[in-house]
Amino acid sequence: MPRFAPPRPPAPERNPVAPYDASFWQNLTPEELDAALETLNDQEAEFVCADWLLNARPEQLAPQGDWRIWLFLGGRGAGKTRSGAEWIAEGVANGAMRRIGLLGATYDDARAVMIEGESGLLGVSEGADFEPSLRRVRWPNGAIARVLSADEPDSIRGHQFDTIWADEFAKWPDPQGALDMALMALRLGTDPRMAITTTPRAIEALLELVTSPDVAVTKSATAANAAHLAPGFLETMQRRYGGSRLGRQELDAELIEDNDAALWRRAWIEDTRVKSAPPLARIVIAVDPPVSADGDECGIVVAGRVADDGDGYVLADMSLGGLTPQRWAERVADAYEAHKADSVVAEANQGGEMVKHVLQQAHAHLPVRLVHATRDKRTRATPIAALYEAGRVHHIGVLPELEDQLCQFDGTGSSPDRLDALVWALSELFPPVRPANPKIRSV
Repeated sequence: MPRFAPPRPPAPERNPVAPYDASFWQNLTPEELDAALETLNDQEAEFVCADWLLNARPEQLAPQGDWRIWLFLGGRGAGKTRSGAEWIAEGVANGAMRRIGLLGATYDDARAVMIEGESGLLGVSEGADFEPSLRRVRWPNGAIARVLSADEPDSIRGHQFDTIWADEFAKWPDPQGALDMALMALRLGTDPRMAITTTPRAIEALLELVTSPDVAVTKSATAANAAHLAPGFLETMQRRYGGSRLGRQELDAELIEDNDAALWRRAWIEDTRVKSAPPLARIVIAVDPPVSADGDECGIVVAGRVADDGDGYVLADMSLGGLTPQRWAERVADAYEAHKADSVVAEANQGGEMVKHVLQQAHAHLPVRLVHATRDKRTRATPIAALYEAGRVHHIGVLPELEDQLCQFDGTGSSPDRLDALVWALSELFPPVRPANPKIRSV
């Protein structure tokens, strides 16, 4: 008899295919899976296709043993959200989780991803009912999950939980502060636990978690979840980022620490980060247009300065890939209006006057100044990095993709579009001081 068609087991109500463990189904080829499903009745086949414990990869399941925090580091699209949601759903179903905290980078993130997302709680947990006005999820058995925001750590005070699921920890505005408040609230029941699902970034709070004795770590690359990703997504990501430091972090879930050869250090950014900017004398939008008509990333960074002798503030990183010229020009125009900027600076090495034309088609009165790169990227970036080292530049909140580029770029590898846009913006706001021509006076 083929290994994929063992004798059919009895069909108890909870698990009609109990003798088949997850590894049995996961190790089947598509052809073997089809043949195995043919040996089951409709109830059994439906269960096999739907049951999370039979379909999850080992790293997507909570580890065995004694741990306080389960840290799941996953690449983009690796199934992190599904893992967190299923962990909560199973705990609620078996009565182990009664008072739960759902902690996202912001309330909107928690709602859009953890609750209402494609792999969120409403899709995987039977009976879950979201009450937006009360910011909570309720289940028929009385379990309640409170929706909280990591950008307001003090809002976590006063809550008590037996379980917390925290998502995208590495992009939280104040990860250590919010984590401290969450752990203090994790004090109900006999075995309170937290799951943290995140794409890794080499921030101090995450580095400390990884080495903590009460933290169990699992990892998953994006490729491991290829069967559940859109056709062509993984191939495109591997072609663009495979083997790069960014790809190793965002796709392979590696925790890449600062590049010693890079111009920036994370400590410079972390030590000067603020939640809001003071009134600014100037605000500029800087654009690093993509080389190709579509697909490449367009760097778009918004920055301002208090006064001619004041500090600089990076307000937003609106960079995005896969945009046509019309769409990235519209995105720049939207940023110009939203931030009430006074000018747009655009690199014109690729496209020249065409760049200005495309931008002014999106906004007829857009004040555009074209700049041309005459030196290599590292040389242009060096004085801007020096401003960071001197504490003269502040990021408003967390700008993860931009910050990763800054702390990984060493002058080699692919073009850092976000970094380029940042350098153009701050170069406009902090022009080089040129010495005055000496005047010679006869005596």
